[in-house]
Order: sequence, then C-alpha cells, then structure tokens
Amino acid sequence: MTATQDWLERLVAHPTISSATNLPLIDEIEAALANSGAVCERFIDATGQKVALLARLGPDVPGGLMLSGHVDVVPVAGQDWTVPPFSVTRKGGKLYGRGTTDMKGFVASAVALAQTIDFQSLAAPLWLAISYDEEIGCVGVRPMLEEIAGRDILPDLIVIGEPTSMQLGLGHKGKMAFQVKARGVPRHSAEAPLALNALHIAADFISGLRKLQDEIEARGLREPGYSVPYATVHVGKLSGGTAVNLVPDHADLLMECRMMAGDDPLALAEQVRKAGAAAVAPHKDRFKEASIDIEITGNYPGHSIDADHPVVQAFAACLPKGAGECRVSFGTEAGLFAQALDVPVVICGPGSMEQGHRPDEFIEETQLALCDQVLAEAVIRFCTSRRPLASHVPKQMHGKL
Repeated sequence: MTATQDWLERLVAHPTISSATNLPLIDEIEAALANSGAVCERFIDATGQKVALLARLGPDVPGGLMLSGHVDVVPVAGQDWTVPPFSVTRKGGKLYGRGTTDMKGFVASAVALAQTIDFQSLAAPLWLAISYDEEIGCVGVRPMLEEIAGRDILPDLIVIGEPTSMQLGLGHKGKMAFQVKARGVPRHSAEAPLALNALHIAADFISGLRKLQDEIEARGLREPGYSVPYATVHVGKLSGGTAVNLVPDHADLLMECRMMAGDDPLALAEQVRKAGAAAVAPHKDRFKEASIDIEITGNYPGHSIDADHPVVQAFAACLPKGAGECRVSFGTEAGLFAQALDVPVVICGPGSMEQGHRPDEFIEETQLALCDQVLAEAVIRFCTSRRPLASHVPKQMHGKL
C-alpha cells in the first residue's frame, strides 16, 4: 500500500494533460519496470512528445494477464481547486490530486505490483499497457494496438483500470463525434425573409435530432445496467452569425452519439445525415447554396462481455464477495482492446468517476488498498497457474517482446 501511494505521488506530480508531453512520466515508469526485469517497448507519436508503453514480466508465451491504463489527465484551468492539483494531498483517508481517480491510482497500483513480483516464478506473463491521450478520443492506444495485434500477443484477460469502485465492469458505450456546418444565404436583417438563416437550418436540424432521440428511446436497442440504457444523441455547441442586423450564412455545431455495443454506428450516422438532409430539403428550390455538411471527427467502439464468460468468472473470483457488477456510461479503451486483440476484456479500477474530472479530485485510500489486493490475487490466478484459462487456441508467438 505504501508503494502504491508513493507511485501515485510520483505520477500525479507529472501534469500530463493532453497539450503536454508525457515523456518524463514514461521515463520514470519504464526505468522502474526495466529494473524489475520487465521487457519494455515504446510506441511514439508523430510529434515525439507522447509515448505509449508496453511492458512484459514473465515468459514470452501466450496467456497471462494484461493491466491497462492511460496516464493523461483532463486540464485544471478554470476549476476552483482548494489543494494543489499536481501534488497529492492526504486528508481524511483521501488522496487529492488531478488524476488520482482517473486513472493514475490504478496505474500506480499496477506498477507497484510489478515491482514486487519475482518474475522468474511466473508461468504466464503479466503485461502492463500504458497509453496517452485517452481523454481526447482514445487516441494514444491505437498505434500500440495496431502494432501488437499482428504479433499474436494473447493474454487470457485484459483489465482496463478505469474507476468502477472496484466493481466488475462488463461494458461501456461507444461514441461518435461530429462536426456539422450549416450554410445559408446572407442579407441585411431588414430583409430577412428574402435570405436563408443558417442558424434556422441548424435549429431545424437539432429538432430532427430530438425526434431521432425520441425514436431511439421508444424503439432502439436497450442494454440493462446503464443509467441511460439506450443510445443518446447530443448537441454540445452551436455557433454562428456576426451581428444582430445580418442574416447569418453559416452555423457550426459540435455533437455526439453514444451507442450501445450492439448498435450499428454506421446506421446511426446515416440517421444523423438524414436529419441534416431533411433540414435543408425545404429550402433547396429557392436557395441552391443551402447545405448541411456532417463530418465524423472521432469514434471508438462500445464494449460488452457476458458475466458468465469463464475468464470473466475467474477474475470475478478475485474480487471481494458482493463487489457487484456495472456498466459505465463514459468511454474507455476496452472496446478498442477487445476489437484489436479479440480476447476477454473487463473494466475494473479504484475510485468513482463522480470524483473524476472535477476540482479537488480524490481517491480513497481504502479503494487503493482494495485494488492492490485484487490485482495481486489476479496475478496469482492468471500468471502462476500452468493451466490455460483462455477460450482461444494460442498461435505461435512472433512478437518483438
């Protein structure tokens, strides 16, 4: 527990918001893991300022356990903090600081665990996968996954350590982000009926999206376990125009859809486009310039796994009795891992997202202690037994690690 808290202090001290480099933090983690016998590999972005890290302790064979977390954090600018955000403050059994819950607490526990392991005693590997820029669309994990997917690195289980209060997380929603541009015809406002107001087109488009949301709620796919158990359509920003006496010829929207794992994202995107076409159609005869352009600017898949899956049950046995199950509405990298590597993935980590992204973010010491206990038990169960746990048939290993 002391080692985990020490690592949390070291990780929080690095202000790894998305606009900043994460190299000093990765240097520190990699040095510690390599000193403990881990084989490490870096995946560097095009700028050379961001790095994902993959580390293996134990034999280079299929199976074992992969612990995954991101080390980027959301900004603190504009938030009213009462403690220093980039240092850990201990108070009342809580550890305050940016990223303590989301999700440096889990990473600290995983690194501290890796340092205590006699890796020569492992029958199957323990993997640590650490990514960057998760907070801006699960960006940093993708190059790493593209590279390792072709190597047949197949752990028995991947644990994404996003905060679930150490409940067994069985799924999360996917997301598509859109940038929408509405175009009209400008004129002086005194002759507004002779022009085409782009903000009005945008408003009609938003009205169409609200109807789409109603239709999804009434007839769309539902998955129990979520606070909102169906897909959502949301407009977060609308802007346009330059002056009150000018009819605006442009309007811009930022919007998103969050989908269930079983939803077809392409079909949902097509429904969004149809709403755009319907908003423009009444004006095309008079104004050939009228248009709505819709661009998907980011996406990641949802994830869902059956609680009865034997590998999931094996991990659930590591949790305390009555820990419970959940599905998280916020995005994680679980869907990307499952899609790329085709192995069981669960979400389980210390803390609650109710504290994440907020000023005075904190994690309870008891949650970190429980995480340490669960991960240690999981290593015993997944990495020290020679009996295969995975449902897949391992292929010949040909990875670099």
